[in-house]
Amino acid sequence: MNKDGLFQNIRVYWLAFIVYWGIVLFGYDTGIGGGVVSQDYFKTHFGLVNPDGSANKQKANDVSSNVVSVLQAGAFFGALGSAPISAAIGRKWTLLSFSLVFSLGAILQTVAGGSRGLGYIYAGRVIAGVGIGAISAVAPAYVSECSPKEVRGRITGLFQIMVAIGVMISYFINLGISLHIKSGANVWRIPFGFQLVPAGIMTFGLLTVKESPRWLASKGRTETAIVNLAYMRKLSPDDERVRSEMAEIEAAIEEERAARKGLGIREAFFGKGNFVRFVIAVVIFLLQQWGGQNSVNYYAPQIFQSIGYSGTSNSLLASGIYGIVKVVATALFVFLLVDSLGRKLSLFISSMGMGILFFIIGALLKTHPPPTDSNVAPPPASKAMAAMLYLYVCFYSMGWGPLPWVYVSDIFPTRTRHYGLATASASQWLFNFVLSKVTPDMVTDLGYKIFIMFATINIGAMATFSLVIPETKGRSLEEMDVIFGSVSADQRRADIARQERALDHEANETTSERSVEQKV
Repeated sequence: MNKDGLFQNIRVYWLAFIVYWGIVLFGYDTGIGGGVVSQDYFKTHFGLVNPDGSANKQKANDVSSNVVSVLQAGAFFGALGSAPISAAIGRKWTLLSFSLVFSLGAILQTVAGGSRGLGYIYAGRVIAGVGIGAISAVAPAYVSECSPKEVRGRITGLFQIMVAIGVMISYFINLGISLHIKSGANVWRIPFGFQLVPAGIMTFGLLTVKESPRWLASKGRTETAIVNLAYMRKLSPDDERVRSEMAEIEAAIEEERAARKGLGIREAFFGKGNFVRFVIAVVIFLLQQWGGQNSVNYYAPQIFQSIGYSGTSNSLLASGIYGIVKVVATALFVFLLVDSLGRKLSLFISSMGMGILFFIIGALLKTHPPPTDSNVAPPPASKAMAAMLYLYVCFYSMGWGPLPWVYVSDIFPTRTRHYGLATASASQWLFNFVLSKVTPDMVTDLGYKIFIMFATINIGAMATFSLVIPETKGRSLEEMDVIFGSVSADQRRADIARQERALDHEANETTSERSVEQKV
């Protein structure tokens, strides 16, 4: 990426930076639950131990899965509910509203304890989930709509970097609590209260950014859309490049309106060229969730304990290193490779690498089971399995981590993008909910077989899916209609030319009026 390109799009990067603090919350919230519940004082305070003081594995699994999964349940409804709200009031104000909803949930989680039992944590997680679900649906649409096609993959890929940063922060906060705070309500109040920091940054930061030009154009507010587009591109509203991009946006919107006049949600889902996009959006997140990454993400301490990193601090430290590797690998891919390898090849290499490494971990865990004595240092086989997990997250970060969100943001037209992103996000949270609910019991009951299962899904399903979807790299959002057959390439070229002529005529009239006024 050249220096001029960076500064030309600096306002778009700023918008992505602000909006994606909500995505830090997404990562932080998904990573924090399993670590909080693994703390010994939390288990004692909330009755997750046997009368003799020993750990009650089943109770701990149940509460752990509940604390993690009720967030996903709330997020499912938040993602679905965000679509009509986003269409009505715009991307910016939708995000602002749901960041306040999230903050209410974070406060409820933080004040739990004493006479306020687990019910406060569960209620807070559901409410926070509603906020997170809406943010996860609207944020990629907002950023994608504001980004020029040359860097859209890189900018929308920031989504996964921010998720990874949120997860990493959650791991290290849990590690710090484990090392320095052995008892007291701060064991959960500090991790849950920290959620208000990124929520506050996002809420106030949203007051500094502009509304989506594509959303404004879809509402008929063309002049404001041109002003906002010019501001984001650091160009004059009369610049030919701004007028050309606006013509493309308006051509696409006009085509969509003509094709769907008088039709509602049914047409959005089942209109020409649309249904296959929704199928791709659902399947890509179904596979992402069942590829194993989020099982490791949510329950990293428990996963590392299962391969031999016994003791809370050992497993949390191993989880923290995993979080660092994930952030670095994701950042390297998003900034260096996402727009050079293409979507399909990246997804294919990613799924094959993950599947092979999961097979290796499963085989090692079968042939070299970890010691049962918690005071023994992790043996070489456990260290090898941890190393495979660190390599695994590198492959995840170069494909199936960031790219499903990038890909889904790429494929939907302006009129249906909020429905597309909401469906994709709701699918992600639904499968997330199922997976997070069953993972603790799967880790306990399946042992090494859980890694074999994930390996099979990675190679058998995810790699195959990567090869059959269309490539979207370097295509504008408006070109997606051509790729998916909503409109012919010839028709699109004619519509763009007509819109350019209309805008040129409008610009010439404005110039003439100014000349007359100056003469007068």
